[in-house]
Amino acid sequence: MCGRMTMTHPSEAMAQLFEATPSNDLPDPPRYNICPTQPVGVVTSEGEGRRYRPMRWGFLPHWYKSPTDGPLLINARAETIAEKPAFRAACRERRCLVPATGFYEWTKDEEGNRLPWYFTTPDGAPLVFAGIWQVWDKGEMPLTACAIVTCAAGDWMSETHHREPVSLAPEDWAKWLGEEGKGAARLMTPAPEGRYVRWRVDPAVNSNRATGAQLIEPLAA
Repeated sequence: MCGRMTMTHPSEAMAQLFEATPSNDLPDPPRYNICPTQPVGVVTSEGEGRRYRPMRWGFLPHWYKSPTDGPLLINARAETIAEKPAFRAACRERRCLVPATGFYEWTKDEEGNRLPWYFTTPDGAPLVFAGIWQVWDKGEMPLTACAIVTCAAGDWMSETHHREPVSLAPEDWAKWLGEEGKGAARLMTPAPEGRYVRWRVDPAVNSNRATGAQLIEPLAA
């Protein structure tokens, strides 16, 4: 799964990378502990070109009467995304890219303590997760919300967690966005070996209120 992430790259650089028009209300980086329900920068392709804009992290099905009317849907499982009523329309019509600098996963020690790990790329390049989105309009103001697609973990990732976010290579971005016809379903696979590096970080990140660059520093031996 993917339940916390980071974004340290400037919004202007992200917009340029994706050849997207940036919104003026994107959350300001650096962000070292992005949590569900917070805004994240998302790339969409909607006919007039690509946009880089903020969305609430936590998908809201159209039948929710309030944002808390059901489970918090921060992830969508690749195996069932095309059939689940909450996700199937978005999977066909509203796919997006969710860039990040890295993300956290947890293991447990023998006493049951949660041990956080930080995952990022070897060269510091941004990760790009497959996402879906839609507008929820049952409240006073419409909310545009997204979820990150996950798949069964590959061999390396499974040492830490049994699920992983679907991360896309640059040559796959256009296909996931629907700009190059069909075939997006074939992209929902584990990351190839070498895409990530990981290290243990301080349990301070276990708190969703924690902030600061020290959260991603390798834990001292």
